[in-house]
Amino acid sequence: MAPGIILGIFILYTLLLFTVTWITARKADSQSFFIGNRKSPWFVVAYGMIGASLSGVTFMSVPGWVKETHFSYMVVVFGYLVGYYVIALVLLPLYYRLKLTSIYSYLEQRFGFWSYKTGAGFFIISRILGASLRMFLVINVLQIFVFDAWNVPFWVNAMVFIILIIIYTFKGGIRTIIWTDTLQTTFMLLAVVLSIFFISKEMGTPVTRLFSDISHSSISRMFITDWTNERHFLKQFFSGMFITITMTGLDQEMMQKNLSCKNLKEAQKNMFTFSGITVFVNLLFLFLGGFLLLFSRSRGVEVGLSDDLFPTVALQYLGPVAGIVFLVGLISAAFPSADGALTSLTTVVSIDFLGLNKREDLSEKKSTWIRYAVHLSISVLFFISILIFSLLNDRAVIDKLFTIAGYTYGPLLGLYSFGLFTKRSVKDNITPVIAVLSPVICFFLSKYSVQLFDGYKFGFELILLNGFLTFIGLLLFSRKPATITQSPITNHQSLITNH
Repeated sequence: MAPGIILGIFILYTLLLFTVTWITARKADSQSFFIGNRKSPWFVVAYGMIGASLSGVTFMSVPGWVKETHFSYMVVVFGYLVGYYVIALVLLPLYYRLKLTSIYSYLEQRFGFWSYKTGAGFFIISRILGASLRMFLVINVLQIFVFDAWNVPFWVNAMVFIILIIIYTFKGGIRTIIWTDTLQTTFMLLAVVLSIFFISKEMGTPVTRLFSDISHSSISRMFITDWTNERHFLKQFFSGMFITITMTGLDQEMMQKNLSCKNLKEAQKNMFTFSGITVFVNLLFLFLGGFLLLFSRSRGVEVGLSDDLFPTVALQYLGPVAGIVFLVGLISAAFPSADGALTSLTTVVSIDFLGLNKREDLSEKKSTWIRYAVHLSISVLFFISILIFSLLNDRAVIDKLFTIAGYTYGPLLGLYSFGLFTKRSVKDNITPVIAVLSPVICFFLSKYSVQLFDGYKFGFELILLNGFLTFIGLLLFSRKPATITQSPITNHQSLITNH
């Protein structure tokens, strides 16, 4: 496909997105930016969260991953389902009861100042790295198939993408994102379904026959029973469960959308609906990967990285219409992960580090200008991170993403678990040390696990070990509170301690 056509599609889609932005951002204020004035319809949030949770990583990495891991990723998805129920029944009631804008404010009430800043800080690190990685995936495709042909440097491509994200999230924030995510989820799912039909047509084999062939072949293998394998099904399941609890339930970006619902009941309906749809959608992506694998084998298509399989087949073998469908789907998958991350990071820095919600001395106008400055500063960090990832493109992006999550979300898992399921107080000033040491220990254990544990290899379950080490560290430096009148899960406000 000609680079000019690809660029034209990108521009047209962006204009459509900006139209939605203009409609939703009118008369927006700080409350609109942070929590959508708590007026977001739950069903719109649930549908839009599909695109935000899947992103360009799922769109390209999961189908490409099928060649190496078959359908074993589906066991991770089953773990997701359990994790979503934990979020709906344990975490959301807590967040709504405490009327939080930033979910990390809970850590200040439960433990104290340093624990609070540690939790918020780890989210910032994790989200900047994770979102940058997701954005890099899409920008790299545009670079290979468009800008390389025009000798445009990668950094220019990345800068343009970041500027577009800034423009349409600058004012409306979460209120805009709720609606743009809905639009983008629709285009992304259509792209997957249509791509399956295009592959079927090109191969001259009915879709039902290809589904049957995949289902009865080794491609659809889900359960790996070799305990030393990093994809062992129990590791996959529990990793998926806790990855969801951390990357969704302890993630400001995802919870900010839930907190924009009118009340707890609607937020829970959103989460239950979203979790069910997510299982089906991920299975659809895996079948798309199976279709791509069958097609590549029949045509002798060879790619270097697994992430390149989908774009290579769509843009070079299936014709111009299929190429257009792929590009629209990819762009639709890319924007939700970028816009939500930028908005949530702006919220965390503004609320948790600058305290804009507590400063009565600031006018709405001055507060808004500070928020704008934070928004732009985070965008610069995104840009720098994307350039770094462009030098490290050697593994499937989803693999990198979960590895990052294991190191950066583990301490959050330990902090919240300790707060929810114990009544003990911690030595608040020790928390940052524990939170840093835990992932460092995990890194060395993972690096030398084969030698230390008789051939055992850590997979995504590293997040469990990280959270456990954080929990144990907090326990070692904890004490019983003077008086406890309520269960830590039934009334968290009674757990505010003096430090």
